[in-house]
Amino acid sequence: MAYTFENTPLPDIIELRNINQTYDNGKTMIIKNLNLLIEDKPNQGQFVVILGASGCGKSTILRYIAGLQQPSSGEVFIKAKLRAESDRIGMVFQQYSSFPWMTVLENVALGLEFKGIPAKERHSKAMEMIKIVGLEGQEKKYAKYPTLSGGQLQRVAIARSLLVNQEIILMDEPFGALDIYTRLKMQDFVIDLWQKVHPTIILVTHDISEAVYLGDDIYIMSANPGEIVDHITTDLPGDRTKEIKRTKAFVEKLYYIEDKMIQLQNAALKNK
Repeated sequence: MAYTFENTPLPDIIELRNINQTYDNGKTMIIKNLNLLIEDKPNQGQFVVILGASGCGKSTILRYIAGLQQPSSGEVFIKAKLRAESDRIGMVFQQYSSFPWMTVLENVALGLEFKGIPAKERHSKAMEMIKIVGLEGQEKKYAKYPTLSGGQLQRVAIARSLLVNQEIILMDEPFGALDIYTRLKMQDFVIDLWQKVHPTIILVTHDISEAVYLGDDIYIMSANPGEIVDHITTDLPGDRTKEIKRTKAFVEKLYYIEDKMIQLQNAALKNK
């Protein structure tokens, strides 16, 4: 059964309403009657995580919000207004998305270049973001591996997204290609960034531990067709460190979500 959202007095920042996605001329339904409501928390932001089996439509949801894809039917709202082409929202992908023939500074400033912002102004604003993500001193290096590490390349993508829109950041498995040590460091980096800038972050991941560690709100999707079926609030302190992963509250939340996702998988196999 699909999850029902309650609209509170908080302002809406993202809403997907009655979304359907079909392929093969309507023969294959990937997403059915999906609704998602994310409200804004002023001076705090939101950290929303979407979990679900491969192919349930998690990444497609991010693409709707970013304007990279249109649903077959339904509506997408940004800040309570129907999404327009002028809405600029950056997205961080699993694969490195920087242009390797351009410097870090040029990559971060790229969105402003597309807007026609003069070079001096866009480079000044890009440097502000480069400092925020901890890449000061790397701005003249080419954004490619191994000149920069995997974690640094993802920071370039995050800085570029922030410069496009500091209120919303979309992340599609951004740490999936990183080694475990770098992945853990990037998780802490994103928490620190969230606390400093206060954006609404929407993260897609397959890692339940990562979801509980990072997320305030976790939405679980079922598949075939995709819909949101559960909402979990982590109720963990905002100032998180690795020690929180050893607490009873963290472990209980992790096991609850793990059991829920196993139930969904078993139900899907039974209905085949």
